[in-house]
Amino acid sequence: MPKEPKKPSSKKPQGPIQSVKGMRDILPDEMRFLERIRKAFLNIAVSYGFEGIETPILEDTDLFVRGVGKATDVVQKQMFSFRTKGGDPVTMRPEYTAGVVRAYYENGMFNLPQPLKLWYWGPVFRYERPQAGRHRQFHQLGAEIIGEINAVLDAQLIQFFTIMLKELGITAYTVEINSLGCKVCRSGYRQAVVNYFRPDIRKMCPDCKRRLKESPLRVFECDKEKCREIAEKAPQTVDHLCQECHSHFKEVLEYLDEIDIPYHLNPKLVRGLDYYTKTVFEIWPEDQAGYALGGGGRYDNLVEMLGEKMAPAVGFSAGIERLAGELKKIGAPIVKDKDIPTVFLAQLGELGRKKSLKLFEELRRAGFRVMESFGRNSIKSQLKIANREETGIALILGQKEALDGTIIVRDMTAGTQETVPLSKLINELQKRFALTETNKSA
Repeated sequence: MPKEPKKPSSKKPQGPIQSVKGMRDILPDEMRFLERIRKAFLNIAVSYGFEGIETPILEDTDLFVRGVGKATDVVQKQMFSFRTKGGDPVTMRPEYTAGVVRAYYENGMFNLPQPLKLWYWGPVFRYERPQAGRHRQFHQLGAEIIGEINAVLDAQLIQFFTIMLKELGITAYTVEINSLGCKVCRSGYRQAVVNYFRPDIRKMCPDCKRRLKESPLRVFECDKEKCREIAEKAPQTVDHLCQECHSHFKEVLEYLDEIDIPYHLNPKLVRGLDYYTKTVFEIWPEDQAGYALGGGGRYDNLVEMLGEKMAPAVGFSAGIERLAGELKKIGAPIVKDKDIPTVFLAQLGELGRKKSLKLFEELRRAGFRVMESFGRNSIKSQLKIANREETGIALILGQKEALDGTIIVRDMTAGTQETVPLSKLINELQKRFALTETNKSA
């Protein structure tokens, strides 16, 4: 009997696995921008007396519900939340500040000399529609000052942010600033906002109707044209500030004037998180296109909300990918670090390759950055890479040199070369780089 034909498989053919929607790879070209941003950020942070902190990616969900605000879009729509196998509700951090404050209280950091100045850098997660400049996993840098209420610190953090931008080459930006007041004066302002929008509530989008009931100031975040038109003549926070908040805001602006940081008063700036009090600010590209590069403000009640002690605080954060995107937009070059003397180590033959590994580490320990292409056998192709990377000096270690205990030192700019004993190589390189620096200074 003829065999019955095999039934077609119902299984889908297995193709290549791709990244999860909204997540993405950061490739070497972009990593160069990110490393440049990190270096500029940390140089300023250390100079300003900040110390690093890192909090867990997974936190108790209630931390963000209580800290960020139940009515915020972050909590309502954007959190990656789930239950562990043990049934505990956890959330992948959507922002850093709440976690930093939790760590501050939980670890008794209020017993340390105040104010405490902390910096952070790492991934955060928000479930939102992937689009240009927005991903479900992205990275933030930020700085927090906890334990001091003086307005000078608000100004110092804005100064920190703007200096970082300038050192990155981003000079065309706008500082938007406002004051949200405190618990004493904000209740009156909230009521004024509700009274203003109430006659037009039927014309507003469903989100704004909800916001008006749960957190009225969130209405100013709406990007719907009709809601923005209605909000155009809404009451301004600065007209409802108590004397203390008015004085604090005035001082912040005076400090900014003193350090020549231009700003724009934006009465509708509220930021997206409920913990803010008094000063809030955002920094935008000068053309106001796309999205803010970062922002922050004061959050004097958050420590008390999450713990039992009072500690005023102020901070800022910035989207690292957004900063990298702005660097690309303005055509900022990736400036290679010229401070570290760099050589290219080329090898030829099996013995030359074997000796190169040991020499590579000796050069690194002596303070040199060493580039190489150990997988290539052709000297021509290796020197081509050295030229492409603009390495001024190439070291060539072939079979003969490996046996003789020597190495060829080639000046890639002049096209000259000489053979040097391996035992004197470090001294020879140090002399050459010292002479180069002297000539640059002259």
